[in-house]
Amino acid sequence: MDFGKYKYEKKIKSHQTTHRTKTKEIRLRPKTGDHDINFKIKQAKGFLEHKDKVIVTVVFRGRELAHIDEGRKVMDRVVAELLDVGKLEGSIQNQGKRMMCTVMPK
Repeated sequence: MDFGKYKYEKKIKSHQTTHRTKTKEIRLRPKTGDHDINFKIKQAKGFLEHKDKVIVTVVFRGRELAHIDEGRKVMDRVVAELLDVGKLEGSIQNQGKRMMCTVMPK
């Protein structure tokens, strides 16, 4: 076997084993439907299994700001579903028209 080929294959294998943690974002609205929420949860679980952080964001527009409790229900549901794959980093924060939290892989 050629030594140069051996070094090249070893280098390729070492690059495949390392993974840099990326941050992915899931955006939802307070009026998002059940099926759409389930789909987003499925995507987020895939990200967490791939060792990426997930930022869950609920965005409020217009009169939705008067019903922050609806957004909180959506956020709690998503976080509860993701806790079997990841863990909550910090707490749920309100930042103006957004409600955010970060879930990191276990």
